[in-house]
Amino acid sequence: MSLALLLAACSGGSYQAARHISLPEPPADRPEVLTPAQREHRRILAVYGGAYSNPRLEDKLNATVEKLVAASERPDLAYKVTILNSSAVNAFALPTGQLYVTRGLLALANDTSEVASVLSHEMAHVIARHAAIREDQIRQAALVNRVASDVLGDPQSTALALAKSKIALATFSRGQEFEADGIGVGISARAGYDPFGATRFLTAMGRNAELRGGSKADPRTQEFLSSHPATPERIANATLNARQHATPGATARARNEYLRLLDGVVYGEDPSEGFVRGRRFLHPKLGFTFTAPEGFMLENTPQAVFGVRDGGELALRLDVVRIPAEQKLTEYLAAGWIENIDATSIEEVTINGFRGATATATGQPWGFRLYAIRFGSEVYRFIFAAKNKSAELDRQFRESVASFRRMSNAEIRRARPLRIRTVTVTARDSVESLAARMAVPDKAVERFRVLNGLDANEAPRPGDMVKLIVE
Repeated sequence: MSLALLLAACSGGSYQAARHISLPEPPADRPEVLTPAQREHRRILAVYGGAYSNPRLEDKLNATVEKLVAASERPDLAYKVTILNSSAVNAFALPTGQLYVTRGLLALANDTSEVASVLSHEMAHVIARHAAIREDQIRQAALVNRVASDVLGDPQSTALALAKSKIALATFSRGQEFEADGIGVGISARAGYDPFGATRFLTAMGRNAELRGGSKADPRTQEFLSSHPATPERIANATLNARQHATPGATARARNEYLRLLDGVVYGEDPSEGFVRGRRFLHPKLGFTFTAPEGFMLENTPQAVFGVRDGGELALRLDVVRIPAEQKLTEYLAAGWIENIDATSIEEVTINGFRGATATATGQPWGFRLYAIRFGSEVYRFIFAAKNKSAELDRQFRESVASFRRMSNAEIRRARPLRIRTVTVTARDSVESLAARMAVPDKAVERFRVLNGLDANEAPRPGDMVKLIVE
């Protein structure tokens, strides 16, 4: 992998496209034959960590969809809801009527009307054939790129043609979003849900994105805002649409009923794929852990663990590969895995009993410290990147890799996911006291307010239910 590709992997990409539907079993004497929709469904499940099983939430979503369908312009259409096992806040639809929402989105919502606003918005995309039209646009953009590459043979012409096609696609998508907002709010209101749920949830998504800082390392973290931007104009438009159907506060929100369904739902990462605790990354299933240098923010993805510091001036990546057992790691580092290796810097190392090798590389304006460590039958690769790399930074990188070790059995047993716990507010509770009970690394008060849809000066009232993040 080249330095350019490694940096691109750290800066991200996008994938907008995942509860499990039953696929028909093929005849025993025939190879499995899947429809395009079935193939896309499987791809979505693979990208988003599979389906998340929660029968109570599934029943609630299906009942909500039934009410929305009955109130829609196309009551003849059928939909199937899939909950994805992802912490990203995302939802989308396929042209076939398959609707997808992540558990991260469900965790951010605070009442049934907010969820109904998301589902009706996605149904509107299907009703207006936006999903099918978007697929056609994407295919056309891919064709433009291929023709420009194969026929024109000119990198500048290729880039210009692709840029123009992407701009057209993005502009078209913004128009789709406003149309889907109008259709969705109408469906939600006619089904008996608070039409202002769309305004509340768009606002919550914007606040959540600001709090998180918007990482783009993982395709799964390309969230609802990536294709459904919560711009002030869109929020104002959603509010205007809602006022055509009701006045604020006129419709019951069923908040407590919805929050009870969230009690016990996994929050954040699933430990089966490894998880982050502050600067520390733990993978109970694979049995290893390491700690990033001071100040790094880590994010786990299916492809790698990424970390950044100082506004992106420093970055790290950890991934895993398989190489022949007989190949020396020093040879592997020198064999073209990454460009511009300083051959004189390659050396063997031992990290907590594990054999490894390290080297440095350059790719202006970046300097790199690389490690390859054998752990079982696989090799773990650390890449530390720094603009203005120094001896002090190199020392920090080395100390971080020195923390790579096998987890103890006790650590593996204690590794549990974070979960949502819903509690009833008492007269003695305050925002600060409730936030102090949350298992979060920082900004507890801000995270509590965003999670519970509370404004800067708003406090929960005794008797209200609120969400906490607990271990």
